[in-house]
Amino acid sequence: MPESHALFDASLLTARRNRAAGAATGHDFLLQRVADDLAERLSIVRRKFEVAADLGSHHGIVGRQIAAQPNVGRLISLDPAEMLLAQAPSPRVLASLEALPFAPASLDLAVSGLALHFVDDLPGALVQIRRALKPDGLLLASLLGGRTLAELREAWLAAEEEITGGASPRVAPFADVRDLGGLLQRAGFALPVADSDVVSVTYSDPIALMREIKAMGASNMLRDRRRVPVTRGLLMRAAEIYAERFGRADGRVAATFEILTLTAWVPHESQQKPLKPGSAQARLADALGVPERKA
Repeated sequence: MPESHALFDASLLTARRNRAAGAATGHDFLLQRVADDLAERLSIVRRKFEVAADLGSHHGIVGRQIAAQPNVGRLISLDPAEMLLAQAPSPRVLASLEALPFAPASLDLAVSGLALHFVDDLPGALVQIRRALKPDGLLLASLLGGRTLAELREAWLAAEEEITGGASPRVAPFADVRDLGGLLQRAGFALPVADSDVVSVTYSDPIALMREIKAMGASNMLRDRRRVPVTRGLLMRAAEIYAERFGRADGRVAATFEILTLTAWVPHESQQKPLKPGSAQARLADALGVPERKA
């Protein structure tokens, strides 16, 4: 994607993730949830994956659980943030998710935990993953969905409108689960499934939430962000609005994270295919025990 149309400042994102690498294990509760889920999904697949890649490996929390599965052979960790990648299982590849270095049909399995939502060209990235996978290869990926941090987005917009008369983008737009199945199909995948898991987390106050986002290396990296520092008045007003609208009876505030999980296969002749129209051998009405009515 041309730089002028890029949504994210990739170099800033990488720099922030590198700075956060030293304390990554203290702020990886979402990644741990994703790692557990992806490992569980993979454990029920009855086939061997000789070569796997962890795309956007962070500090290796997902990759270590995937590599521990008995049906996974060699796992390659890939991430653009060098300091995070150094903590992931080896072999390691320092590369962007938008320029995958794998040869066509060289992988049996591609996993990705909370990394693809920071890719500017998600359709293009999915096409590259599809090319890197062998026939009957599997993609298992989790990314943040559109309901993520909706409360924070609303509070910032309201505060900026009130104080400055306008708004600067501060929370990244995330994908909608309804769109992802179509993206997988257009990328050439078969049997695509996309599902949503909404996680509600509480914090002592909105500032604690913002500190955690920063500690994750995921604070505002939008290319069109306002480049002047946030004033204390604006920050405090955003926090006040957040607490007013999303505060709980116990004094804490809620934050929403939506995790979208994708499962898709590279087409292969062994996979199930839909029956041709009119090929059914029995009537649905007979199976249900009801009279058939003509439309």
